[in-house]
Amino acid sequence: MRNYQKLDIWKLGIELVKEVYVLTNEFPRDERFGLISQLKRSAVSVPSNIAEGYGRGSDKEFCRFLHIARGSLYEVETQIIIASELGFIDDAKKVEALTQHVYAKLHNLTKKLNK
Repeated sequence: MRNYQKLDIWKLGIELVKEVYVLTNEFPRDERFGLISQLKRSAVSVPSNIAEGYGRGSDKEFCRFLHIARGSLYEVETQIIIASELGFIDDAKKVEALTQHVYAKLHNLTKKLNK
């Protein structure tokens, strides 16, 4: 096991991906290549960028990839709002709570690395 897999932020990112996959099962089938695909890619990007940044070996690079992960997190949040507005989601509270938790962890870790 690599060290990045021990990071709480990476574990939360994986939880977010799993919840997004569960949530998108409720979407209409004709969104398979639209919002479903985009939402899944954005969610997968969060822990993937955390892992890639960690693997770069420097705090500066890690921080850069944490910012990219944060951007992907904002994409997930926006796409959840869109899906809710379109009536594809009845209850997104769990995903919304996870995105807020991941954002807080990303913010704190980025702040720590920038010191």
